[in-house]
Amino acid sequence: ERRGEGLHHICFETDDVAAELAATKAKGIELIDHTPREGLAGMICFLHPRSNHGVLIEYAQPLD
Repeated sequence: ERRGEGLHHICFETDDVAAELAATKAKGIELIDHTPREGLAGMICFLHPRSNHGVLIEYAQPLD
């Protein structure tokens, strides 16, 4: 609402959200979640928009 209409976030599906998060952290990318957490579609985590040109990035590992 503060920023008007447009893209909210991009989600990337992964088989191992914890490994993706660790690799992202090792690259020095700013995180919102430092450990995976439960989301609607399975385990998720978010990367901070400041590290991604203003775009919120989500990694999601669907439930089996």
